[in-house]
Amino acid sequence: MIYRLYAQRLRSRLRPEQLPRHVAIVMDGNRRWARQQGFENPNIGHRYGAEHVDEVLDWCAGLGIPAVTVYVCSGDNLRKRDSDEVAHLMRMIEEVVAERLRHPEGQWRLHVAGRLDDVPESTRAALKRAVDETRDRDAPFDLTIAIGYDGREEIVDAVRSLIDVQARLGVTPEELAERISAEDIAAHLYTSGLPDPDLVIRTSGEIRLSGFLIWQAAYSELYFCDVYWPGFRYIDFLRALRSYARRQRRFGA
Repeated sequence: MIYRLYAQRLRSRLRPEQLPRHVAIVMDGNRRWARQQGFENPNIGHRYGAEHVDEVLDWCAGLGIPAVTVYVCSGDNLRKRDSDEVAHLMRMIEEVVAERLRHPEGQWRLHVAGRLDDVPESTRAALKRAVDETRDRDAPFDLTIAIGYDGREEIVDAVRSLIDVQARLGVTPEELAERISAEDIAAHLYTSGLPDPDLVIRTSGEIRLSGFLIWQAAYSELYFCDVYWPGFRYIDFLRALRSYARRQRRFGA
């Protein structure tokens, strides 16, 4: 009862014009949460974490936040972490996130950001299927899953893509170097066509971005929360939004 009343109080003090239009989330702490809960296998935390994405998307939809990006894992995570952990995480993405997004009554369009070379074929196929089936939805919300993602690699890939396109058009390297702009590079990012995040939230108490959206988050507000991702509550989310609403955003300063 007290929790519900507190949540209602927090929510009532947030005006629509104060809310971010795009929230990006580093979903950190799944395994640590599982250990904290006493699970023998900490990988079970990935299932709870994947299922929690659904709940957080409902919060965002209810608040009218039209764009969400979630950081699933980096390329380094895929290459260097224990193979059993990676396999379990990928199954959760396939079975929980990608499958549920395909529900006929779903209201989210799916986008994927990252290098998928190290992602299992079954996971790539599940994500592609979800992207294809949600692309033409007349839906108000956009979800981007960052998987096999690294912000520096994204910028490298964007520059390579830009150079390749311009070379095919007959533009010389000298001409490109003279006129290249930030907008040109942004047009070739994985997230091209989507808005930059207004607010980036990281759970688990870590205070760093870990290469997440380093181009797009140049002017984002940052919020770090001590709670592990599966334990991230509605009131924790509302507190992040309250913090955002109280800030005076400064672009370029």
